[in-house]
Amino acid sequence: MAEPQEIDLAELAARSSQLEALAPLEAAEGAIAWTLERCGDDVVVASSFQDVVLVDLVEKARPGLEIVFLDTGYHFKETLAFVDHIAKTRALNLTVTKPAVAMDEYPCGSPDCCKKRKVEPLARAIAGRRAWITGLKRVDTPERTGAPILGWDPAREMLKVNPLATWSDKDVFDYLGERSLPLHPLQYVGYVSIGCAPTTRPVPEGHDPREGRWPGSEKTECGLHV
Repeated sequence: MAEPQEIDLAELAARSSQLEALAPLEAAEGAIAWTLERCGDDVVVASSFQDVVLVDLVEKARPGLEIVFLDTGYHFKETLAFVDHIAKTRALNLTVTKPAVAMDEYPCGSPDCCKKRKVEPLARAIAGRRAWITGLKRVDTPERTGAPILGWDPAREMLKVNPLATWSDKDVFDYLGERSLPLHPLQYVGYVSIGCAPTTRPVPEGHDPREGRWPGSEKTECGLHV
């Protein structure tokens, strides 16, 4: 295995631009391969397990790479069962984070709940690493439309790699089907963007998937990517 290499930000931007010209799957595989070449195993993957595309891509490239799941304390029981099933059947190197606050502190939907239950636990989980790999897609929210495939995370002072940045929702479902990968069980009953149970609703077919997140509020982001 190659030793980790120093990252030049100009090279980073140039390589990200090159990946933009590729088909979504090629871009994703290229981004992961480049990151592993430059950073070795000093990389952590953050997955919500809404689907297993990112997990599958990473496992193909480097089995055993650490994957982090943020357990907020308010997930659907179906999500927790799905995470447990995937982790066991694929023998994942999975780290499940827990908030440093009690269940009755910053309950789901309250101000700063995402900060205490997602942002701060993620910061602890990836501290000191050279890179983190995310499942962010530009189609998810307007705030994500400019996300690079390879970028620098100035707040965390590390590489932030978004292999799925250029993927559409159709790309995701096509990949799941082609690889015969399991769907999150809530996908079968209208949940297309899955977060915590108190603040997630099913969405009618043809509607914006993010309509089901934080319904009745103007919130669109939890804070992990902004």
